[in-house]
Amino acid sequence: MDQVKGVLTLQGEALTQADINLKVAKSGQVLHFQFREDKQWKLQQIQDARNHVNQALLLLNSRDETYQFKTGAEVNKLMDAVMLQLTRARNRLTTPASLTLPELATSGLMKMFTPPMPGDVMVNFYINLSKLCLTVYQLHVLPPNTTKNFKPTGTSVLHNPGAMFELNNNRFEVSHVHKVECVVPWLSDTLVFFTISLQLCQQLKDKISVFSSFWNYRPF
Repeated sequence: MDQVKGVLTLQGEALTQADINLKVAKSGQVLHFQFREDKQWKLQQIQDARNHVNQALLLLNSRDETYQFKTGAEVNKLMDAVMLQLTRARNRLTTPASLTLPELATSGLMKMFTPPMPGDVMVNFYINLSKLCLTVYQLHVLPPNTTKNFKPTGTSVLHNPGAMFELNNNRFEVSHVHKVECVVPWLSDTLVFFTISLQLCQQLKDKISVFSSFWNYRPF
């Protein structure tokens, strides 16, 4: 978009490069920021999703190939545990974390850039479904003697203009919000694979249920 342009490089769970140009709303000045060469930003959502997948794999590999399941209930119990991990993994990619504005302002992400971000600009990166999202907040400081009704904003994935917060005895208001996003093809594939995996687990449970009913059937 006109206000925010740039390039982000995502490798696995890590943003390895970021080069951002921000056009300041009031002055029209263009600010340029990039990641420090010694820094990478790990996306917690992808880390968590990977960890849940690893837990599902551990469950599936906890028995060797010669193991014989004794009951349908035993299979269902395993499938329930695997499906729980797969669902949690998918949810981490579909549900970005809600944060307060002070949490964003004091995040380690704000220390990633050179030159350093000015005090009236904040950024946030997150995953939403198959998209990598960048949100840029422009702020202005509320005068100490302002008569404006100050009401701190709670947690949110995306804060709107007019949202207020207090940090280090200063009060701020969000004046402009810019959100840009880009589809990441391998994230799209990942979400499809989660859906297929969950469907396969459910199909196995359904078959177990049908056969269990047959085994439990006793004619008069």
